[in-house]
Amino acid sequence: MIPGTGIPTTVEVVLLSQRDGRLRYRTVQAGLRSGAFPDDVALGLSGLKLCTPGGLLHSTSWRHTPDGLVLTYAALPDRRPELATADVTVDGMRAGIGPLVPSPPSIDADAVAAHACRHLALLRTTDDLAADAARSQPEIWTLIAKLTPGLAGSPHPPNLLC
Repeated sequence: MIPGTGIPTTVEVVLLSQRDGRLRYRTVQAGLRSGAFPDDVALGLSGLKLCTPGGLLHSTSWRHTPDGLVLTYAALPDRRPELATADVTVDGMRAGIGPLVPSPPSIDADAVAAHACRHLALLRTTDDLAADAARSQPEIWTLIAKLTPGLAGSPHPPNLLC
């Protein structure tokens, strides 16, 4: 819960790995307890340690759901890539339906993972910490680098409201 708001909050981590030349992900979540810092919760969920070679944890988005807020982080490398993972769907992005309706009508796990990876693709070229991580984990980052970099959303469809 975000202190002082009464809004239930979930911390979600998109864990990234590669298998057979494909970018893969799985998602883990936990509720944010009162007084907990979201970054700390995300780090715990990721299984990464502060000394993990090439490790990166980055806040990529937030969204409102009927159950409250979800704070999303991307983390790599996945410390348990043998667990069930899915391919990152490169065309999994979602966008709002107009300039004054920014939230997509629905957001699934594939869209969240695609957004996180596009965000990391941008960071790889603009952030020294991400660039250092990329040099340490080339198997994953080579796949991330193939994605179109971006911060949020995707090309917007025609305005459907007017």
